[in-house]
Amino acid sequence: MENKGLLFIPDISGFTKFVNQNEVEHSRLIIQELLEILIDANQMGLNVSEIEGDAILFYKYGSSPSPEELYSQVEKMFCEFNRHLLAYDISRYCMCKACNSAIDLKLKIISHYGEFTSYKVKDFSKLIGRDVIVAHQLLKNEIVNHEYWLLTKNVLDLPPGSLAQWMKWNSSKKETENGDIPYYYTELYPLKKEIKPEPFPVIEPSRKTKMVSVSKEYETDIITLFHATGDFQFRHRWMEGVKKVEEYSHFLPRVGMKCRCIMENGETIIYSTSYSYDDNKIEFSETDEKKEKITHYILEKVNPDKVRLTINFYLRKNLLAETMFKIREKNELEHIFNRSLSNLSELVKELNFAVTQN
Repeated sequence: MENKGLLFIPDISGFTKFVNQNEVEHSRLIIQELLEILIDANQMGLNVSEIEGDAILFYKYGSSPSPEELYSQVEKMFCEFNRHLLAYDISRYCMCKACNSAIDLKLKIISHYGEFTSYKVKDFSKLIGRDVIVAHQLLKNEIVNHEYWLLTKNVLDLPPGSLAQWMKWNSSKKETENGDIPYYYTELYPLKKEIKPEPFPVIEPSRKTKMVSVSKEYETDIITLFHATGDFQFRHRWMEGVKKVEEYSHFLPRVGMKCRCIMENGETIIYSTSYSYDDNKIEFSETDEKKEKITHYILEKVNPDKVRLTINFYLRKNLLAETMFKIREKNELEHIFNRSLSNLSELVKELNFAVTQN
């Protein structure tokens, strides 16, 4: 039996080039995160028919939604998609080509209303019908900018009224072997001007006492040093006593995640990260679950090719705990941090070489 309903396809443009030219594993994880962002932004009760590599086929039976309801859904998905990319771009530790170019991915959204029906293959629900084909044909069109919302005349006979002051509608048609498909479209990139990433929580050490502070300068740029110090895949290579660090709150390493640090002595420490950033100074902190200890990293530009790294260690203010730490642990921790800073020099040289080779 045929049914009428909305077909709604958010499509990530640049995906094929992104995967072909960049590290496949991180490309896959970036796209996976973005697809989950789009699914989580579903506020209309849309059903997911299938994930199509770089796109999601949503559908909803019933009458065509109002322009205002549709636009609200488009705006939500577009803004959440780009907010996530912006946040990842300034919080990521990884400097591979995939992660560097993730910010360039685009989102376009197709809306079409028509007849289709569904059938099941085991646990999977598939859509079938001419209008399903039409919706997919519209993904290939002559629109140059790949940040737009396209809706067919099946959704609305006329372009919608003023949904937003910046919005301008254009009309065109898709030529197919079964006839022309007329549609309207509007660019969505003006929405990006208002998008700001959510601020990262910065752990304020004001309620704690600084117990240890060590510094060292490195002949490198600030982003490379941030990559070396912050990326958990490298932590065991320079921080004394660390066997490995595992992240379990995100697919890809970035600030703001919760991590599990496994020490060579068998101890396991769970901690969360926080972060602040500008072009000349990057700070990030790692605090244990009980919020008793903070390790605070400060990266400051000395000049474009030299960066100072300072590691500060804080304890929660408690006179007895501070006194015992000074007696039993302070000197050893200073030695550990200083040895770690020396170890870091070799890793930085390696990363500098990798950057020059790319």
